[in-house]
Amino acid sequence: MVSPDWRFVTSRPAHFIAFGFGAGLSPFAPGTVGTLIGYPLFVLLHALFPTIAGLVVLGILFALGCHWCEVTGRAIGVADYRGIVWDEIVAMAAILFFVPTTVVAWIAACFAFRLFDIWKPWPICIVDARLKNGLGVMLDDALAAIPAIIVVRVGAEIVPK
Repeated sequence: MVSPDWRFVTSRPAHFIAFGFGAGLSPFAPGTVGTLIGYPLFVLLHALFPTIAGLVVLGILFALGCHWCEVTGRAIGVADYRGIVWDEIVAMAAILFFVPTTVVAWIAACFAFRLFDIWKPWPICIVDARLKNGLGVMLDDALAAIPAIIVVRVGAEIVPK
């Protein structure tokens, strides 16, 4: 197994992107740091594209991410190495397209996503256990985004405004 450092991350564009432009090198909670990078990605996509086009671009970034994460995981020797955070970035940006645009909703979205991404309830745990490749890395986070969106949207309806 390779121990990734800044030299490794900058050695190939796939590594740089899979490591969230270096966010994955965080010694503390790299997945959470990567999740936070999803916010500026959403803001950029939201500013540049109508919602549907932004989601299409995210779909393309998801597909490319399967490749980038696969290449990086193979180079490290661990398919879903903790510093590979492109999956968190894309998933968080996607979540933000579906939740209210309020500070409270965005904070709740972060917490809900991290909860489901770490906990990995069924069927997320099945994908995580069986797909040890770039698709598995990206897909388990995409699946964790779904209950996070539901929780935040339901919460937004229940909590008085």
